[in-house]
Amino acid sequence: MAGEKIDYVFKVVLIGDSAVGKSQILARFARNEFSLDSKATIGVEFQTRTLAIQSKSVKAQIWDTAGQERYRAVTSAYYRGAVGALLVYDITKRQSFDHIPRWLEELRGHADKNIVIMLVGNKSDLENQRAVTTEDATEFAQKENLFFLETSALEATNVENAFQTILTEIFNIVNKKNLPSAPQSNNVNATALPGKKIVIPGPEREIPKSKTCCQAS
Repeated sequence: MAGEKIDYVFKVVLIGDSAVGKSQILARFARNEFSLDSKATIGVEFQTRTLAIQSKSVKAQIWDTAGQERYRAVTSAYYRGAVGALLVYDITKRQSFDHIPRWLEELRGHADKNIVIMLVGNKSDLENQRAVTTEDATEFAQKENLFFLETSALEATNVENAFQTILTEIFNIVNKKNLPSAPQSNNVNATALPGKKIVIPGPEREIPKSKTCCQAS
C-alpha cells in the first residue's frame, strides 16, 4: 500500500485436516470475521495483516491450504518460504488430532528446518463434545518441541494470541534477540497465555535471512 512502510514480511501456513476450521481461523485473524455456513475453501487463498512488533512493522502473509488437503495434494510450493506454521486439529474430532504427526512430518519434509510451529486445537467452544484432551495435546507438543494453544474461531478465543506468539517468536529469532538461558536437560519451558498454555521451544533456533524470511526494502 502506498505510504505503508513494511520492515518484515513473514509467511505463515495453516495445515491440518479438512473442516478443522483453518479458514475460519484465518478469517478471524485477518478480518475479524466468522461465518457459520462457511464453505470449504476452493482455490489458493492467502490474506495479509500488518502488525507492530517491537516498534517494527511486520506484514503477516497467512496461507490457507485451499482444500487441497482433502486430496493429499498439498505441494512443496505451498510450504516454500514459510517461516511459521499453525498445525490445526479439531478438539471434537480425534481423527484430526491423530493425523497431526503425518502433517508434521510433511511440514518438516518440505519447509525450512528452522520453521516455527504451533499446534492449535480449534473449536474450544465445543467443550462438551471434546474428544482430544488438553493433556494429550500438551504432551505431543512438548515431545515435538512445538508451541501449543487451544482456540475458538467462533468466539475469537486465543486466535490473536496464536498469531501474535508465532510472529513474535519469528521476529525475535530473525533479530537475534531470542537468547534464552541454557536448556535445562530435556525439560521444555512453558509460559502461560490467557486460557491455555503455550509450550516454548527450548534450544534457540536461527532462521537465515533468505527467501524464507525477508526484511522488506
